[in-house]
Amino acid sequence: MKRQIFSIALLLLAFMPLAKAQVFKMDSDHKLTFVDKAHYISAAMQTDDYLPLLQGKRIGIVGNQTSIVGETHVVDTLLSLDIDVRKIYTPEHGFRGTADAGAKVNSGKDVKTGLPIVSLYGKNKKPTPEMLQGIDLILFDLQDVGVRFYTYISTMSYVMEAAAENDIPVVVLDRPNPNGFYVDGPVLKTENQSFVGMHQVPVVYGMTIGEYAKMVNGEGWLKNGVRCDLTVIPIRKYRRNAIYELPVKPSPNLPNWESVYLYPTLCFFEGSIVSVGRGTETPFQIYGHPDMRGSYTFTPKSTSGASKPLLEGQRCRGENLVEYAHAYALNANQLQLEWIIESYQQLKDKDFFTNYFRLLSGDKQLQRDIEIGKNADEIRASWKEDLDTFKAIREKYLMY
Repeated sequence: MKRQIFSIALLLLAFMPLAKAQVFKMDSDHKLTFVDKAHYISAAMQTDDYLPLLQGKRIGIVGNQTSIVGETHVVDTLLSLDIDVRKIYTPEHGFRGTADAGAKVNSGKDVKTGLPIVSLYGKNKKPTPEMLQGIDLILFDLQDVGVRFYTYISTMSYVMEAAAENDIPVVVLDRPNPNGFYVDGPVLKTENQSFVGMHQVPVVYGMTIGEYAKMVNGEGWLKNGVRCDLTVIPIRKYRRNAIYELPVKPSPNLPNWESVYLYPTLCFFEGSIVSVGRGTETPFQIYGHPDMRGSYTFTPKSTSGASKPLLEGQRCRGENLVEYAHAYALNANQLQLEWIIESYQQLKDKDFFTNYFRLLSGDKQLQRDIEIGKNADEIRASWKEDLDTFKAIREKYLMY
């Protein structure tokens, strides 16, 4: 009887939105079991493990709204513990995480603490020696989402590079990867390097941000092969095969777990004429265009975090993928190329792709394959050799 009740509970959970702080683990058979949030303790919570590294030093913190210890910002926590925090360095979307994607982030001052805020998403994406003056150690704490074109890992790479060049140690506070349960997508070709893809990794790389830092450092991927004095504070009781809701949205247009789960595939549409719902209440959970078919309609409008959304004011038709996300227990753990292929087939006479698609995919072959009519399985098969090579590299740096 207990087994019967448990099976029914699992089936119900598979089709329910995750409530806040709920966590689910995936076993080898892709069945879901409930795991209490206490099984995942972020590194930031473990002050005893990293305070000794900070004491007596002048600290620069790379952080934003996700840099929390419980419900308190890590900057406030460290100041309350008499740590000498001197500067805050902030990535895309700004210190409070409200700026539009791609919008310039200005330097300034934190109203609460009076600390200077140095933008790493404006004129300089890599800290200059002047920006690092008076800093003895950099503490890095950002919530990543495990996708190559999500720019927090690029910011981290530039910070590590600058720190190595200026003999400043870096401590990374590790956080769970909400898309850490699979590896998929084309591996970046070096000729397509940009801020949305700096290293030869696939779109979805299946590593925490701390593991990624170790890989970049260990493989000599920083400029001129420099290596950073790097320490990664691990997550306690972390299990890679899990899907869960982040306590704070990592950026304005990833407001919930569904958007984070769908982001690896839907972000490809950012390199096309198709809207992914920026300027609606469900960004990165829907997609559409005025000339597409589909049962779902929406109209993008100017909103906070999406001041000039694609197709603003135009009624779009397409798909709502929220229920697909809720059925994650039944979905294949891979990029859903069928959505892009089908959309292209409907709109191919309208210059479907933009130049940005090549940078997002990291390999111009993906666009070519879609244009000549290859199906998703054929395209995915073409990635296998590169993915196998990457997985062998990745394996050396996995901590969990």
